[in-house]
Order: sequence, then structure tokens, then C-alpha cells
Amino acid sequence: MSAPTTEVGTRSTPAGAGLAELYAQVQQFYAAHFHLLDSGDAHAWAETFTEDGWFWPQVLPEPVRGRAALRAGVLRTREKLAAANEQHRHWHGMVHVQPVDERTVAVRCYAQIFAIPAGGPARLHLHCVCEDVLVREGDEWKVRQRKVVRDDLPPRAF
Repeated sequence: MSAPTTEVGTRSTPAGAGLAELYAQVQQFYAAHFHLLDSGDAHAWAETFTEDGWFWPQVLPEPVRGRAALRAGVLRTREKLAAANEQHRHWHGMVHVQPVDERTVAVRCYAQIFAIPAGGPARLHLHCVCEDVLVREGDEWKVRQRKVVRDDLPPRAF
């Protein structure tokens, strides 16, 4: 038996969660999600995706699929950043949450990635638009799919 839903606009939200509460849950998810990524915790970060979740940055011809591939990508990036003696920090803003059903939300937001070289000033490395589908698994939000479009590249169809 599924939980009852609450109407928000023309879409339903998880039971008991008005749009403000849902928005806070999504913001909290992203805060934890990107802290894990920026700390280089590849295993924990990959666990914030569904088992079959995928991440598709515009620069790749196809999505990175599944937790093992997601972990491997973070580990490669962590090695490159360590070799460059640089830290990256992700910031998501202008987060728009659109309930799809009681267990799914579509999220569109801006993402800025700052590069901080050891001993040097921070600089804006990339600015992107992220389009995610988040799903509820138990009490946790997970990324089922993520498309990332960079603002410095020509548009491309996915």
C-alpha cells in the first residue's frame, strides 16, 4: 500500500511533505552528496545513486552507468587532482524541484565547480546546468539519472 500524497500545484509530493519540506530534503541531499564528492569518498558518493543510476556529462558520448563505473570515475578524478595539487568544490544553486510522483522528483539547477590550487586563489572552473531525477529508496533520496550541460560548450542533444 502506498503512502498518501499531498497536492502541490498540479503534482503530488511524498506524504506529509509540502513543497517547502521537499525542497529542504533535496537541498540537504545535495549538500551531503557534494561533500562526499569533494572529499573524494568515491564509494559513499556512488551509493547516493540508485544501483542502475547514471551520470551523463555533455563531454561523454554516453552515460556513466552503475555504481562501480561512478566510483571508478571519482577515483580517476581524485588522482588527477592530487597530481595537480588542486581541490575542487561543487556548489548547486537555483534549485528547481518538480514533484513527479510520491517517490520521484525532477530537479534542474545550476552547478558551479571551483578549483582551488594549493597556495593559490580559487577560480571558477566550470558552470553547468544539471538535470536530475531523484527517487526515494526507503528514507533516502538517490540519483537515478543526471545530465550535465556545460555553459562553455555548444548545446548538444542527449
